[in-house]
Amino acid sequence: MKKRKSFGQHFLIRDDIAEDIVNSLVVKQQEGNVVVEVGPGEGVLTKFLVTKKPLIDLYLIELDNRLPKYLIRKFPELEGRITNADVLKVDLAKILPKLDDVYIIGNFPYNISTQIVFKMLEMRNQIPEFSGMFQKEVAQRICSKEGSKVYGILSVLTQAFYDAEYLFTVLPSVFNPPPKVDSGVLRLVRKENYNLPCDESLLFKVVKTAFQQRRKTLRNSLKTFNLSESLREDAIFDKRPEQLNVQEFIYLTQLIQKDV
Repeated sequence: MKKRKSFGQHFLIRDDIAEDIVNSLVVKQQEGNVVVEVGPGEGVLTKFLVTKKPLIDLYLIELDNRLPKYLIRKFPELEGRITNADVLKVDLAKILPKLDDVYIIGNFPYNISTQIVFKMLEMRNQIPEFSGMFQKEVAQRICSKEGSKVYGILSVLTQAFYDAEYLFTVLPSVFNPPPKVDSGVLRLVRKENYNLPCDESLLFKVVKTAFQQRRKTLRNSLKTFNLSESLREDAIFDKRPEQLNVQEFIYLTQLIQKDV
């Protein structure tokens, strides 16, 4: 099947790697865990996911309208479980039997990978685990720690709610067509206590604003918050955003919350 560049399609062709990606998702040891595979393509991950029934209750979301019929022919047991839609726009409540504890897996399209992560963060109450493949640079950014050159908005906001682990690198040669960059597989597991001791919407705003001028100190990059002089004298404002870990960003948000 001819690949569509506009969809960012790069289909994995190595079964051993596909199986490793599927095994990276650790669901509860009980029947009926709802798993959504995003961008199944020609089904290289799907064929390993279907073997895990009844432990998992599998649903697929695929944007390319040529593929659902192909996938149903290949996996007839998934009839009625494949949605032809944009994962960024689809209402999961309309296609899933329940919305509590939805596990996400996929070989995610590189051109929308960041947006997929932000959608997952919006649905953090429903998604206990998220596993799959991204462009290596994006996967490393999500999992990086403070002080790293790639540490940024995605790193802080994801790690505020999830434990992030970079699992392994996948080379371009195992895809059809080969992408121009390496890929990386990661696993995100929601923290046991993911309700933060600060205004979460304010945290998002603080982190995004701070990293828009990542080389400046927080005293300069957060000027738009119109903070009091006394607060701006706090030593934390001497730092640049890339120097703060997640807990320090939460503390910073608490300070701003009390000040505004």
